[in-house]
Amino acid sequence: MSTVSSNVTEIKASPWSGGKSPFSIDYGKLMMWFFLLSDTFTFSALLVGYGTIRSSVAPAHWPNPEEVFRTAPGIQDAPLVFVGLMTFILIMSSVTMVLAVEAGHRMAKQEVIKWLSLTIIGGATFLSCQAWEWGHLISEGASLLHNPWGDSHFSQLFFVITGFHGFHVLSGVIINIIILINVINGTYERRGHYEMIEKVGLYWHFVDLVWVFVFTFFYLI
Repeated sequence: MSTVSSNVTEIKASPWSGGKSPFSIDYGKLMMWFFLLSDTFTFSALLVGYGTIRSSVAPAHWPNPEEVFRTAPGIQDAPLVFVGLMTFILIMSSVTMVLAVEAGHRMAKQEVIKWLSLTIIGGATFLSCQAWEWGHLISEGASLLHNPWGDSHFSQLFFVITGFHGFHVLSGVIINIIILINVINGTYERRGHYEMIEKVGLYWHFVDLVWVFVFTFFYLI
């Protein structure tokens, strides 16, 4: 009888003894979620503004993406080929980031170094592609004040929104480089966990997800 009473007392004293509390979350990870939420509002406002301005312009005056983005390096009349490659590179960098996080859970330092390095290379390659695209459009006459393919609002919004996203990618690459240096130096091994990889991974996946919407708004619709 006393054994049963002891068991009942233990259950009442430990309501989460059968699992993990859903409210148990690292402070830094929680703050990252708050930051990403605020950044979601910013990107949403920019894309809603794009949609509003586009709907106010006559369709005949709005540039056709197949004309604006028809050129890839060394290739003419290849609509969306280049941006399709850019998108693939960024998505693959998200895959390598997932693998880096998974390796961190296993405390596999060398694998974290490998996958995080590939993530950095993917982000840097994406930025290089974006720089080429910007340079090409500017050489064609596009600017914040002029658009040779139609309404000038298109180029204004394109440079502002893709530039804002590119700044996020650049920030992510720099942060990943800092994290990689810490991994190489054994910082997280001494801490006993690689949770920082998870935090920066959240940011990187967010940046990749935002690009999907930017890609859809500017290049497909």
